[in-house]
Amino acid sequence: MKRRDALAAGAGLAMLALVRPASATPAEMAAAINTFTGGAKPQTGKVTFDIAQLIDNGNAVPVTISVDSPVENLKAIAIFTERNPQTEVAIFTLTPRSGKAQVSTRIRLATSQRLVAVARMGDGSYWSHQVEVIVALAACVEGEIQ
Repeated sequence: MKRRDALAAGAGLAMLALVRPASATPAEMAAAINTFTGGAKPQTGKVTFDIAQLIDNGNAVPVTISVDSPVENLKAIAIFTERNPQTEVAIFTLTPRSGKAQVSTRIRLATSQRLVAVARMGDGSYWSHQVEVIVALAACVEGEIQ
């Protein structure tokens, strides 16, 4: 191997490191959910996670989370991702003046992954729903190609 080949290979590896998506791990997502719930295990149900299963572009993905409960009984809704740079995407605090037990937003997704929505109820219970999504064009990429 010539010196020039070694330098080219090293530069190629450095470029790859610059554009790889930074991602959390499933364990980090579980820890973030645990922090949000104060250690309580969320029950499955009451929460509906409305998001496309196949996403063309991860830069602005529309998401709606609804909770089957009067808004007076709902305290907060949180969205967590498994492979984004940060696992906590958003936490919404709701009050009776919120109108309904639903939030809508747009999020960025780094890659295909599992998403979890968790609702904190007024009685101290937690409810969740999870979905798996496939992302064709990733967002949240660190660094730039120059």
